Amino acid sequence: MKIAILSRNKNLYSTRRLKEAGEALGHEVDIIDTLHCYMDITSSRPTVRYHGKELPKYDAVIPRIGASVTFYGTAVVRQFEMMGTYSINESVAISRSRDKLRSLQLLSRKGIGLPRTGFASRPDKIKDLIKNVGGAPLVIKLLEGTQGIGVVLADTNKAAEAIIEAFMGLEANILVQEFVKEAGGADIRCLVVGGKVVAAMKRQGAEGEFRSNLHRGGSATLVKLTKAERETAVNAAKAMGLNFCGVDLLQSSNGPMVMEVNSSPGLEGIETATGKDVASMVFESIAKNAKPNNNRTKGKG
Repeated sequence: MKIAILSRNKNLYSTRRLKEAGEALGHEVDIIDTLHCYMDITSSRPTVRYHGKELPKYDAVIPRIGASVTFYGTAVVRQFEMMGTYSINESVAISRSRDKLRSLQLLSRKGIGLPRTGFASRPDKIKDLIKNVGGAPLVIKLLEGTQGIGVVLADTNKAAEAIIEAFMGLEANILVQEFVKEAGGADIRCLVVGGKVVAAMKRQGAEGEFRSNLHRGGSATLVKLTKAERETAVNAAKAMGLNFCGVDLLQSSNGPMVMEVNSSPGLEGIETATGKDVASMVFESIAKNAKPNNNRTKGKG
């Protein structure tokens, strides 16, 4: 198959691994910088142009869309979809997962376990907002934050009030969430491909750090999932409409809770921790679900 990886950096581990795995399986794989794409939007013959040339018709695309380029990146994915190209993650699913508030509301609607969460624009009673999620300690998150940036732990109600007031003074959108103490600064990253958990690792935050992100000095180890954890991860991916994603879970006294669903999960940490060839599994899923693009005969490639 002829497959494109939409990525801003061809040297990133995940991008390189996907290209290597795809080519090893006999596919023709191109890496395309999303922001260098531009589109000809017509009803008769939509196309994507790149470096002054029309791109060939691909059978499938693998979007690796960073959070900072979600708007433009999903527009490019939509254009490929208009051209009859299969995307392992559809543009609408990527947009859905990037909106943290919308994601939580969709997961809640499906009855999937979540930390108790509050959201408000200008609450007249901040104390009531704090009370409704169980009081301090609690976690305050910027809606637009990534990789643990914009996530603050407030140890007391007074500290929580001050932080919320500060964020609101900056007109920032925030979530207020209960702090799951029993998780012990750890979470579980589940890699879901094609409706199955194909790999999982436990991420432990550095000493004195409640955030478990590997970018913040956390460590990763292989973990065996319970049936409930596996089902929660699969159901969360399904609720988002994602065929390839990372689902972050907290182990709580009330069962697994979903923290986030990531539509462009990194592969380095989980492949290293588990020894599994996740990149090849992505292409196996594409081969199973994608059909040859009939439009390829109508254009270049």
